[in-house]
Amino acid sequence: MIKYNLQCDCNAEFESWFSSSSEYDILSKKKLITCIYCDSTNVKKSLMKPNITSKSNSSLTQNKEQRNLKKQLINIRKYIEKNCKNVGKDFSHEARNIHYDKKSLQGIYGQATPEETSELLDEGIEVATIPWIDKTEN
Repeated sequence: MIKYNLQCDCNAEFESWFSSSSEYDILSKKKLITCIYCDSTNVKKSLMKPNITSKSNSSLTQNKEQRNLKKQLINIRKYIEKNCKNVGKDFSHEARNIHYDKKSLQGIYGQATPEETSELLDEGIEVATIPWIDKTEN
């Protein structure tokens, strides 16, 4: 199958599929190809631009976006490590202490299971899950 862009004398442009390029030639010589707008048989192939995707360009763009995103996540990690206290696996307990007892307003970070995170959110405690990118990866 092949798709051609066609143009009529009435300046209408449209597309049509043919089983092969030779089929188009045969139908055209027999005046069996008609304009879908005016029914004229004076229809010719117009210039077509191929639909070629550039894998190299799309992969370069994707790699650049991935590097950019990774850099942003590393910067977020550095900021959190500099400005917040690492409470490790005690994150849920410490978050509740801060929320209910107002002991400290210092930011914390650590690990919590998805269930613990859900419970904290249900209690109205604001938490966020952030991908923790290894700073040493290239």
